[in-house]
Amino acid sequence: MAQRAAPLAEDVKPVHPGETGGQFKPLDTDAIGLIEKNIFRILAEVGFGDPTPHCIETCTAVGAELGDDGRLRIPQPVVENTLQQAQKKLVLYAQNPAQDLQVQEQKVHFATAGAAVMIADSQSNSYRDSTASDLYNMARIADCCEHIHMFQRMCVLRDIADNYAMDLNTLYCCVTGTSKHIGSSWTNADHLEKSLRMLHLIAGGEDRWRARPFVSQSNCFVVPPMKFTGDALECLRVAVEGGMPVLLLSAGQAGATTPACLAGAASQAWAECLGGLVYVNAIKPGAPAILGAWPFISDLRTGAMSGGSPEQGLLSAACAQMGNHFGLPFGTACGMSDSKTPDFQAGAERASTALAAALSGANIVYESAGMYASLLGACPESLLLDNDVLGAIMRMTRGIEVNEDTLSFDTIRDVCLGPEGHYLGSEQTLKVMQSEYIYPEFSDRSSPNEWMENERPVLVEKAVIRRDEILSDHFPTHVSNEVDAKVRAEFPIFLSPQAMGKV
Repeated sequence: MAQRAAPLAEDVKPVHPGETGGQFKPLDTDAIGLIEKNIFRILAEVGFGDPTPHCIETCTAVGAELGDDGRLRIPQPVVENTLQQAQKKLVLYAQNPAQDLQVQEQKVHFATAGAAVMIADSQSNSYRDSTASDLYNMARIADCCEHIHMFQRMCVLRDIADNYAMDLNTLYCCVTGTSKHIGSSWTNADHLEKSLRMLHLIAGGEDRWRARPFVSQSNCFVVPPMKFTGDALECLRVAVEGGMPVLLLSAGQAGATTPACLAGAASQAWAECLGGLVYVNAIKPGAPAILGAWPFISDLRTGAMSGGSPEQGLLSAACAQMGNHFGLPFGTACGMSDSKTPDFQAGAERASTALAAALSGANIVYESAGMYASLLGACPESLLLDNDVLGAIMRMTRGIEVNEDTLSFDTIRDVCLGPEGHYLGSEQTLKVMQSEYIYPEFSDRSSPNEWMENERPVLVEKAVIRRDEILSDHFPTHVSNEVDAKVRAEFPIFLSPQAMGKV
């Protein structure tokens, strides 16, 4: 039992980052063709409003057309040329090289994300404003979660009023809280330029940063329907020129800012993302980019967002299928809940939507852990519970290997013709019990009697205890004190060294 309880070697683990999805296909071949045709038509006939001068100059140089109505239209041949240029196999680097992510084909990874303005406190069943300490703490918790493969910022730092300081400290809290790949966003291109300087310091120089950029930019460059936004386009330009991977994010809401019909919502989301890809590749052919078709769902009875709806999983899976069709690195948003706390509703919504996205072969499933109240709230202890859910989803994504050994004929013959009559003690059972099966850390599989003898443990309470253990002694040291001192000397860092476990 002691041997079985020890950490597993990598070659024994039942799941790994990048298991292959693609089993779930809500779109048939004809549907994919019709959506693709509709995407090209939207780009060529509708185009984008409010392009910036740099966007116009750069995109028209590769064949886009600026109409008399001020809209930038992109003919199909221009898009097809971009698809030829675009990077298909992307590595999202981590500060710890062992945690690099291969974002390609139908390999699946899970990430956090969001811009929650509140923290959901499961102990008091209440909400409060989110702070810089909350973001740093959630990064530290995610650093300990095996099935959360990258950390994208989860909340807004409401204790920092200045936008520049908020952008900078958002990045700092993430980068120092975990050695996994980081995703963040910026409100102003000048803030991003200064943040790149901080990343050069942490990386050990600009050359080292450009060789292994460990932060990607989440960029809402388009305001659906089909309208560019100037500040975000400038941030996109600075990121591409600065060697930072970008998530080209279209976050419309079906029935409000995208069509209510799911096929139309998928078409518009992909048209918007491909428009961003044309701009990125016009700036720098082959620049690293993730296509982020994130069409959300409206509850059409109220108009409110419904991130936990079945349609969210279905629509995201369809968008992932289009990503597989185009052969582009793709990410979508699934796993958020409309519930306010970690309860039955939250678990059901998270599992059902994230499973749909993973089985469809989405390369990165953002928002997959910790998000509540349709992205208004983030819950730190939920990251630990959700890590169990994501492990189970990844096991389902991995599927069943069928070969001579796994068909188990010899084992069946020996058990059925021998004296044992069962498989519990067979050599094969002991051999595969940890490589074929995944076991949760928090979910309770004990009998009712054992459960009562153990004083009826509650999952959320167990997660809170583990959360507090992590926050009391897990202070990542991948950013050295020397480098941290250089960062603090140049930038307005709000977290004190003492709050980060530094002497």
